[in-house]
Amino acid sequence: MGTWFDSLAAIEALEDAEFDPALVAAMEHAAAARPLPRLRFSTPTFKEYDTSDVKGCGKNSFPAFSITAAGCALDCDHCQAKILEPMIPAVKPEILDQKVRDLITLQGLQGFLLSGGSNRRNEIHYDRFYPVIEGLKRDFPDLKIAIHTALTDEAGARRMESAGVDTAMMDVIGSDDTIRQVYHLDRPVEDFEATLAALTATTMEVSPHIVIGLHYGELRGESRALEIVARHPVNALVLVVIMPFYAKPGTFRTPETSDVGRIFLDARTKMGDRQVLLGCARPAGLHKQVTDAYAVMAGLDGIAFPAEGAVQVAQATGRDWHQEHACCSIKIGASLGKGVGLKLRSCAA
Repeated sequence: MGTWFDSLAAIEALEDAEFDPALVAAMEHAAAARPLPRLRFSTPTFKEYDTSDVKGCGKNSFPAFSITAAGCALDCDHCQAKILEPMIPAVKPEILDQKVRDLITLQGLQGFLLSGGSNRRNEIHYDRFYPVIEGLKRDFPDLKIAIHTALTDEAGARRMESAGVDTAMMDVIGSDDTIRQVYHLDRPVEDFEATLAALTATTMEVSPHIVIGLHYGELRGESRALEIVARHPVNALVLVVIMPFYAKPGTFRTPETSDVGRIFLDARTKMGDRQVLLGCARPAGLHKQVTDAYAVMAGLDGIAFPAEGAVQVAQATGRDWHQEHACCSIKIGASLGKGVGLKLRSCAA
């Protein structure tokens, strides 16, 4: 039997891709020492999506809402609030309540992500929306609610928990320089760890995010961020890759795929049996195909919006897979089955 590197050369969708032979060999060696977990392909309805192997969902089974619409006071260099634009605006509690209830009735909504733009201290004030969450959880106990927390404290984390939030997400940044220069924020790395500690002290599932290449495309602070996350009892770590598409032209470079792949392998090692997921945000095109292939080979547990070729890499490495129409940080519904030729549920199932 050939090596994984040999198998990659036989995948038509990756015929133009370049892989680091030493990195692929290291991933294969690491996988020989532990069983690879079942792979989950997540296709939430934040955007249109379709590949030849995995289909998107045309219904709002797991949408994202922004309580500030497209507004954000930080206006970070990497995002400039553009990530908020595709989200459904819900700037008043009654708007969120009505939209969620309509989607449950008309389109079988199973859950949603609540987000919004930060103030200048990287905080999002959700308090006036918590009664809505409480009412929705009372009337629809199986509804799954995820929230982007930004920075908060113990009291803020407890308010989220009391309202009925299921999953809390936050970015963990491991460089003070990055916080100041990219986020325009005068708060130290320790504040991010304190938020993570406050969240993990609750009963919510906590899924911190690390943005690879956040410092203008350079690797700076990712290793420290991984160490911070590994110290706390999180349910899953979500890795994303900086997308210069959102930034001002010329300010960011795209990280090398091999550097991204090494962080995947490092994260897999540091996180042990806890889930490590590749989230929605990462550069498109061939870069995404190579990145996703490394995610499969590194043993990550899930990939959001997998690229062409990801299923074939899973097959080549002997990994079973399944699909869910949900945010990668929150698991909803039953397993869909194993292996190639998988029959997907209808979106309303």
